[in-house]
Amino acid sequence: MSPARILIVDDKTSFRFLLNNYLQDAGYKTACAENGSVALKIMQQQRVDLILSDLVMPELDGFSLLAEVQNRFPELPFVVVTAHGSVESAVQAMKQGADDYLLKPIISEELLLTVARSLEGARLRQRCDQIEGYYKQQFSFESIKTVSPAMGAVLQAARQVATFAETTVSILGESGSGKEVLARAIHAASGCSPATFVPVNCAAIPENLLESELFGHVKGAFTGAEAAREGKCARAGGGTLFLDEIGDMPSLLQAKLLRLLEEKVYEQLGSDQAHKADFRVIVATHRDLKELSHTGQFRSDLFFRLNVFPLYIPPLRERKEDIPALAEHFLASFRQHQGKPLPGLSRSALDFLLAHDWPGNVRELRNRLEYATIITNGELIQPQHLRLQQAENTSFLPEQSRLSLHFDFSPEEFSLEAVHDRLKEWSLKQSGNNKSAAARLLKTTRKFFY
Repeated sequence: MSPARILIVDDKTSFRFLLNNYLQDAGYKTACAENGSVALKIMQQQRVDLILSDLVMPELDGFSLLAEVQNRFPELPFVVVTAHGSVESAVQAMKQGADDYLLKPIISEELLLTVARSLEGARLRQRCDQIEGYYKQQFSFESIKTVSPAMGAVLQAARQVATFAETTVSILGESGSGKEVLARAIHAASGCSPATFVPVNCAAIPENLLESELFGHVKGAFTGAEAAREGKCARAGGGTLFLDEIGDMPSLLQAKLLRLLEEKVYEQLGSDQAHKADFRVIVATHRDLKELSHTGQFRSDLFFRLNVFPLYIPPLRERKEDIPALAEHFLASFRQHQGKPLPGLSRSALDFLLAHDWPGNVRELRNRLEYATIITNGELIQPQHLRLQQAENTSFLPEQSRLSLHFDFSPEEFSLEAVHDRLKEWSLKQSGNNKSAAARLLKTTRKFFY
């Protein structure tokens, strides 16, 4: 990586010369300007990674230069250099967006430390922006691949509710259907930071720990609570608290969740101090909450409070038209992460995917494809690579090299049409009643079966 380029802006030639020597001796590249106007011209002509600027200069002073830099190059770190008697000016520049300041006379060690710290801060901000952009792209509505009208209606409703941060959303659907993916898309569309999406699996945390996990606790709240600990609610501030498997939440916590939703406050375990719940709540479950409320396993008042904006994700077996797009989406991801050529699915493999019932839904599809991409080496994925039950149990052709077919007909039964029918029956049996596969076995088209 090439060394950072520092732009020194000061109207005194001797001072520019001094800073230039310090920075070049430390391995940095430098450029110099006697005022803000010249500095702006330099920035248009060459890359600049950090600006060291005096405040008092002719033509365009440091404050004006700072304003221009923030307008044109908002990510560029800006360090103010000023005299001891002008600390107030340096503080004012910091309030207006400068990253740091140095006081004259300059000490080389302090200069290099400030420059290194400002460059690292800019690098971390850029990295955070890249990560945030990546996550927003990964979990956007556009990343959810579907051509299904039913799923399209779900996404349309989710897009609409995303802008209403006060509205509680319930996502219903079978395990593996993509409930958390949809919750993250709603969160991303609301403009919140990815870091403020806080998931909690209510079924995976023991009942005696779930309250502390959610709300936090103060020191001494229970045996072993040697220090205070913030909970998931505090971490979700300004974002989204995602409560997965809400149907498994204990009754005691259901009452506290109801208060959180109704009054927008919560209390840490062992404390009576109310904290504001400044986050959206999204819940998800594969269970029938209405039925659970009728049997007394789930509070009916909480059910009605959660049922403000329900979204039902249909299982994959009810939207098989999405399988080709989902498969290609997953394969594209595996190509990127595995770093090897993945030509894709054979037609027979795709037929098997379309014929499968997918009890594990989209998650199962992804897992099957990941396994297939690992064990293949540059060839098309075939049915046997998918580890599907039908692929394992169905033999397309007998193992012997030649086929011997024996059909019995009486003289009255025998006809070309009867032979066609027997061939159809045989090929369908060989291919597990998959018409496309049976057609390929007979080296004909699917129309033959209609």
